[in-house]
Amino acid sequence: MLGAGVALLGVLWLGTIGLVLLAGSHHRPHRADAILVLGAAQYNGRPSPVLKARLDYALQLWRAGWARRLVVTGGIGRHDTLSEADVAGRYAVAHGVPPAAILIERAGVTSAQSVFAAAAILRAHGMRRALLVSDPFHMLRLELLSLKAGLVPYAAPTPMSRIEASPNSRWRYVLRESVLVPATALLGSK
Repeated sequence: MLGAGVALLGVLWLGTIGLVLLAGSHHRPHRADAILVLGAAQYNGRPSPVLKARLDYALQLWRAGWARRLVVTGGIGRHDTLSEADVAGRYAVAHGVPPAAILIERAGVTSAQSVFAAAAILRAHGMRRALLVSDPFHMLRLELLSLKAGLVPYAAPTPMSRIEASPNSRWRYVLRESVLVPATALLGSK
């Protein structure tokens, strides 16, 4: 009986890994109210390579007219003085996005906090449909969180992900997500 339970958990875990990989491989750009960019580290006011890749892709989508608004997320990390969202917003402005087109969510320090806070900002502006921009490994959980937050999400994984370029990093994050996705599905906020 115990062996069957362990085998079932193993199969479910492998299935979750497959779902994480599948969700990250499907780019579904769709007209939306806003492009929601998940934060990542910033270094003394400059986006980290991971954040820069997300922002560069979001800017491509914005310029192509997939949405008129850009929502940047991310709070202040340990030992930082600026929020990821403020750095992302400045980067977007420096690359041609009018400040009026940018909404900033600077409270979230986890993906769940950022998505739920961004959803509240979007709803306050009468918006619900969001193109989600992050690394491919992140898409499944972001879609779950967005649905729980009342958004209509469309996955837009960045094709220039720095994490995806490194097989070791990629698998570390995929395996991490394979645990976080079920927790998100069951608990809603991990």
